[in-house]
Amino acid sequence: MSLSLAPVTRALLIANVGIFIVQMLTGDLLIGPFALWPVASAQYPTAPGFEAWQLLSYGFLHGGLNHLFFNMLALYMFGTEVERLLGSKHYLTYYLVCVIGAAAAQLVVMGAMDQPPVPTVGASGGVFGLLLAFGIAYPQRRIMLLFPPIPMPAWLFVTLYGLLELYLGVTGSGAGVAHFAHLGGMAAGYALLVYWRHGRPVR
Repeated sequence: MSLSLAPVTRALLIANVGIFIVQMLTGDLLIGPFALWPVASAQYPTAPGFEAWQLLSYGFLHGGLNHLFFNMLALYMFGTEVERLLGSKHYLTYYLVCVIGAAAAQLVVMGAMDQPPVPTVGASGGVFGLLLAFGIAYPQRRIMLLFPPIPMPAWLFVTLYGLLELYLGVTGSGAGVAHFAHLGGMAAGYALLVYWRHGRPVR
């Protein structure tokens, strides 16, 4: 994988890290207006309500340093090659569509749950979309897992990761993680790739 970052990937990394620094300096100031809140949260007087811009803005906030690190590591590892494949303009569109698709899936899931509203943050929806695109474009490329350090082809890594997210989401395991949002990001990315392939050329 290339160490030379493509321009949109670099800009996304800088934006996410920069906004996280602002988060550290301001506490929860950005969470109220810019995290993704359930539509039903308007029924709770003390909870911020849903706003349309949250469909994108939540994807540039993070819940801690580890959350930021792993999302940015994946963006660094896969973003440049996907960007060079799609072209910068389509790559940015693809990434943001994945973020919105993840938000839509999360809103549906949160709307079906009878519990006080909690905010959703993180770039994972866009990152999972990148993983999908990478696995489709380079299915035989070897990927080394961190834990455990086992190499496997990209197509298998993406398939297993998607199945794991589905299992964790259905069983309710891994509390505090938006598993269906991850799947929503992958689904939105796949739909857009299919549209580009059959509807019009990428470049």
